[in-house]
Amino acid sequence: MSGHSKWATIRRKKEKVDAQRGKVFTRLIRELQIAAREGGGDETSNARLRSAVAAAKSANMPAANIEKAIKRGTGELPGVTYEQVNYEGYGPGGVALLIEVLTDNRKRTVSEIRHILSKRNGSLGEAGSVNWMFERKGMIIVSREDIDEDEIMMSALEAGADDVVTEEIEYTIFTVPEDLDLVRESLAETYEIQSAESAMIPQSTVKVEGNNATLLLNLLGDLEDHDDVQHVYSNFEMDDALLEQAE
Repeated sequence: MSGHSKWATIRRKKEKVDAQRGKVFTRLIRELQIAAREGGGDETSNARLRSAVAAAKSANMPAANIEKAIKRGTGELPGVTYEQVNYEGYGPGGVALLIEVLTDNRKRTVSEIRHILSKRNGSLGEAGSVNWMFERKGMIIVSREDIDEDEIMMSALEAGADDVVTEEIEYTIFTVPEDLDLVRESLAETYEIQSAESAMIPQSTVKVEGNNATLLLNLLGDLEDHDDVQHVYSNFEMDDALLEQAE
């Protein structure tokens, strides 16, 4: 199993715990606000907002919270203005990192991200230094429990998906970004969707072992725990025994 896929599974488990502390709600609210600010508050004409609302509902966010976040984004209610910034860099073993943040203070955030990277043998790179190693795709996760592989493959392809990858405990369904909502809505009629998001998928991977693996897992954990960080994408490959240290 690729490091990216395994780490994504670990991250989803962690988010269930984080949700109890409100951390996931904070990140989702920021995404709702910026999606509404950039594309308007109408879900029917704003694909990013539709995805953000779906993610918020999946995390059991109250409808009132979703509505307030959207109104803050459109300016109907007062609130903090967040800016979307993407940072590119490298982790231990030469692993490429894409870090997506929503911040109300760019100088503070970049300083904190640089500090996190440096203490774990990582570094910030120039804009465009690693972005070319990734491709944006829609990614839908469905549990493998009681679902036949051929069945989900046929359903996904008929709905417009590009590919279905069978993982240890789940199916990962890939789409072009523009078709994510369409495929998710189609599959949701039959299957329980665990998550659906637009993600940056690495086109190739880098094997990480030994001390670099430990440093990288600690680095990813530190970045994911930062309040301004929305997503961290990387292209590492790691043995499952090492990855299980992060669970």
